[in-house]
Amino acid sequence: MFVIGCVGKLGVFFASMPEPIVGGMYLVMFGIISAVGISNLQFVDLTSSRNVFVIGISLYMGLVVPTWTAKTLADPATKDSLNTGSEELDQLVVVIMTSGMIIGGALACFLDNTIPGTDEERGMTSYKKATEDCSDIE
Repeated sequence: MFVIGCVGKLGVFFASMPEPIVGGMYLVMFGIISAVGISNLQFVDLTSSRNVFVIGISLYMGLVVPTWTAKTLADPATKDSLNTGSEELDQLVVVIMTSGMIIGGALACFLDNTIPGTDEERGMTSYKKATEDCSDIE
């Protein structure tokens, strides 16, 4: 991004791209990111209610909290409900609360490390085995 901004012709090229093309690029990019994230679940025991709970609550809160925050801040009656006294802190809280990845990821990390579960349930043993198999290549 820095190079694009410094090289004028390159910046103009990307700025002149039609919005549907940029939207298609975003669709492919986020699709690949999502697929890689979901592929990491191959090591986890998805028959465990613990893991289903962690994944389900994290996805749900990652979708609901940003929507709720956006609606709350858009409503004139509740717009000033977030007022810590520091404008910078207010902006930081808004950025965190409107980012589904931050909410879902932080909650998943917290729940996965606080709810008791075996290494097999959490996918640690199968992940270690898979990485050992890959490290044999020299």
